[in-house]
Amino acid sequence: MSQEPTHKSLDEINQSVDVPSVYETSFVQKFLAYSGPGALVAVGYMDPGNWLTSLAGGSQYRYSLLSVLLMSILVAMFMQTLSIKLGVVARLDLAQAIAQKVPKGGRYTLWIINELAMMATDMTGVVGTAIALKLLFGLPLVYGILFTIFDVLLVLLFLRFGIRRIEFIVLTAILIVGIIFGVEVSRAAPNLIQIAGGMVPTPKILTNHEMLIMSLGIVGATIMPHNVYLHSSLAQSRRYDYHNPKQVNEALRFAKWDSNVHLVAAFLINALLLVLGGTLFFHTGGHLSAFQDVYDGLKNSAVVGNLASPLMSTLFAFALLITGMISSITSTLSGQIVMEGYLHIRLPLWERRLLTRFVTLIPILAIGFLVGFNDHDFEQIIVYAQIALSIALPFTLFPMVALTSNHALMGIHTNQRYVTIIGYLLTSIITVLNLQFVIAAF
Repeated sequence: MSQEPTHKSLDEINQSVDVPSVYETSFVQKFLAYSGPGALVAVGYMDPGNWLTSLAGGSQYRYSLLSVLLMSILVAMFMQTLSIKLGVVARLDLAQAIAQKVPKGGRYTLWIINELAMMATDMTGVVGTAIALKLLFGLPLVYGILFTIFDVLLVLLFLRFGIRRIEFIVLTAILIVGIIFGVEVSRAAPNLIQIAGGMVPTPKILTNHEMLIMSLGIVGATIMPHNVYLHSSLAQSRRYDYHNPKQVNEALRFAKWDSNVHLVAAFLINALLLVLGGTLFFHTGGHLSAFQDVYDGLKNSAVVGNLASPLMSTLFAFALLITGMISSITSTLSGQIVMEGYLHIRLPLWERRLLTRFVTLIPILAIGFLVGFNDHDFEQIIVYAQIALSIALPFTLFPMVALTSNHALMGIHTNQRYVTIIGYLLTSIITVLNLQFVIAAF
């Protein structure tokens, strides 16, 4: 096993939640005790970047890209499982584990790459929140962006309650968003047989260039670096006997249950968005590309017929506001993990949050002024943020597969050969697809 770092990952929440002993028998009690980190991670799979790609994919290709969404979430489950294993077994987050294996220059390089990725993640939350505020209250985008500075106070307030309260707040938010889209999709009455057919991959995805690019966008928006860093740390938030092999096995088992259940929830929400776009906007020509288009379309009878309602559009904007704001929590924690793990620098959370937010706001405001805060052009920031995340992804996944395949670090929990092969194969495929996405974007 590796030498433990001087400071625990996310020290303020590390081992802060009690869980039942391995000798207790209640599955439900144990599942509830371990449940929570998966909800925080799932938020990253339903941020505004996912919204844009799912809605656009549905409006252009109806339900055909549901299969891409399904495959993406299955790959995400595999990767998050490796992240959990690293945190529980090695008691290191991914940044700490990488930092132990690379020289100083390499650490700084990886920190810069991942810091840019964390900023890109933060950008999607800022833009999504600002647009939601404009849709709901008519607040100009520039003021909505500046308003997001105050979510620093929101995050700090949440953290004062402890990680368990944050998990509950985030889980509640996910349920609210899921109910909103469940209601909207049920009112749209989509064709269930066609939806089931969309779950089956079709060769057309690879042969149709535009369809392929949209598929790559869905993959890039689904599998992101910050979720892997975050989960390797949050998996350590439960307090149990690390020296008891049975307890470690149980921690791994229930952490995986927690992760997979919440990732299924994230898949369902993204699928509902894609179905919403495919059911209500496919007939409009398939060029849905902005949140404003959806908001206006949901209350326009010429677009969605007798389903048109101000309530439908308001619920959509409210769900966007919720996801934009709660993504700030996860981007804050991920940024803290990356900075502390790679640089061994510990800043007070409020300083870290303000620094991240101001650095994020500078390019957003600069781009905003250049395009006159035009809604459609402004939302392209989210697209370019996805490109930045795509570039950073190989520097996250390749090391994680290597580390969890290291017997000196993982002991009896070292990846089996077939897991290592699958991990490298999937990471290579994702890397090639992301490179294609980046090339196509330019």
